[in-house]
Amino acid sequence: MKSPHAIVQPWLLSHPVPSASINKLPVMVNACTGKMGKAVIETAEINGLYVVPVSFSSEGRCGGDTYLTYPLSGKEFLVFGPSSNRKKILKTIFHHFPDLIVVDFTVPSAVNANAELYSKVRVPFVMGTNGGNRDMLFTNARDSDVYALISPQMNKKIAAFCGAVIMVAEKFPESFSGYSLSAVESRPAIDVGVSETTKCLIPSFKKLMGVDFDVDKVKSVRDPKSQREAIGVPEKHLSAHACRSFTLLSPDLTAKFQFQHFVYGTSEYAEGAAAAVHYLHSKVYLRDAKKVYTFFDALLRH
Repeated sequence: MKSPHAIVQPWLLSHPVPSASINKLPVMVNACTGKMGKAVIETAEINGLYVVPVSFSSEGRCGGDTYLTYPLSGKEFLVFGPSSNRKKILKTIFHHFPDLIVVDFTVPSAVNANAELYSKVRVPFVMGTNGGNRDMLFTNARDSDVYALISPQMNKKIAAFCGAVIMVAEKFPESFSGYSLSAVESRPAIDVGVSETTKCLIPSFKKLMGVDFDVDKVKSVRDPKSQREAIGVPEKHLSAHACRSFTLLSPDLTAKFQFQHFVYGTSEYAEGAAAAVHYLHSKVYLRDAKKVYTFFDALLRH
């Protein structure tokens, strides 16, 4: 098999940046074949981004050291499998595009390894993938001194919703003392386990109630039939939706408060990811002393 440099360099040279995108910020989107990767790529131009036509696949897309070409949004992508020499490939791309930022929407099992790769090459990255060891993720990013924005939630409205809940809990602790909490979330069947967004919110609801509530009490709805009938998710959005409902109920059952959202599709997540890229680039450009950020930082930039 040819060396990564012998494959990637000619590919990049044969796919020059179009004149209309020459001043746009270059991004590498991993994995381009997934629903979020596609969404970021399809909206890149209107969001001021130029997508480099190379991507690393999530597990199962390419076998062994192989690679393939994948058509998407009017261009051909060179997609490398999980066992390819990613470090050399990424170094070649980063050399070709010194302002590169990597956008990661892969799979939970790849989160920490991918972040470690980006850190070793010292390429700034936006990690939007759920899962992995989050403490290790943040610690390794800070220790590597690389610019990174890490957040499992790239939807501006949902992030603002989360921020509102957190602020209410900080300002009015135990204001729902004695109430009980029930939490339900529905996400695509492929997304296993309780989401990082819901995990982030549970401590705030515990603070509001002044009692413990374990994450394992969250009802995770992943069955498409239940999502349609019990949650009300439209058939066409079963593969891309995020619905959460937190219900606070008084001891005598006379008062009920609900915090909930129902979001379908991927467009607002793609817009949020683009905003995260531009925000991180501004920090790289200014050589900001702080290196690791969350999506809340991007929301509060003004």
